[in-house]
Amino acid sequence: RYCSEQVAGRLYRPSACVINAKASLAPHPSRTAARSPMSGTRSVALVVTLASTLSTAAALNVYPAASRTPLLVGLRNKVGPGVSTQRATGIKASANAPMTPSVATHWGVIGMMSILANALGRLVPIALEPFKLGGLSTVQWCAYAGTALGMAYIEGYKAFQLKFSPLVVTRAFTLGPEGGRLTPLRGILAPFYSMGLFHATKKRTIVSWSVSLAVLCVVAAVKRLAYPWRSIVDAGVVVGLTWGVVSMGVYYFRALAGKMPGANPELPPQ
Repeated sequence: RYCSEQVAGRLYRPSACVINAKASLAPHPSRTAARSPMSGTRSVALVVTLASTLSTAAALNVYPAASRTPLLVGLRNKVGPGVSTQRATGIKASANAPMTPSVATHWGVIGMMSILANALGRLVPIALEPFKLGGLSTVQWCAYAGTALGMAYIEGYKAFQLKFSPLVVTRAFTLGPEGGRLTPLRGILAPFYSMGLFHATKKRTIVSWSVSLAVLCVVAAVKRLAYPWRSIVDAGVVVGLTWGVVSMGVYYFRALAGKMPGANPELPPQ
């Protein structure tokens, strides 16, 4: 015989109960199949596997803490153990269905990619000037290549692929039906909402604005550099931005196919 216990609002796996052999409480034959431990274990394992691949679709009040995805664990930790995910974030959790995009979702991701692509269009000609004008020393060519490789790793991989791109896609999908965060203002400003400039946690808002202002200051400073150093710096930025656009597009199309990035959207409570 198996039993389950509810502790602190969380459902734990059934544990074996020691039954006195002399007890006369034998289970009814018709209930034997329904209480089969193997069938229940397989069902839970299947659901947990699906939930782990869909980071925005898990029910916090059903599955064990070890089976929750990083996205929903982060949300639960931020809003406290006594608050449900749907109440705190407005996201309707589901274990077997991807999040449905809305027009605002597409506008948020594509708009953000367009902003990056516009910056690329302005920087690429400057980054390619050394190949047209020449005049670089061996040290400067090494600096050119080193900047490109360094920014590919720091800006492209570490900043965009691991952090910013999945954040943008995940937040954009919270503007869909399951996300429950769509308003007229957020729909119009979806690219800026997706990058966390507003309607985000305090930490995310501060980080997003700080990074944006820092980028503007760096851009203003780089414009004052003489040739070829401006081209050397811009070459690294071009590589990083290109990596960012590609990674964001990959996350976007994978999310449309049903596989969410799994990033924490860092949303404030509803």
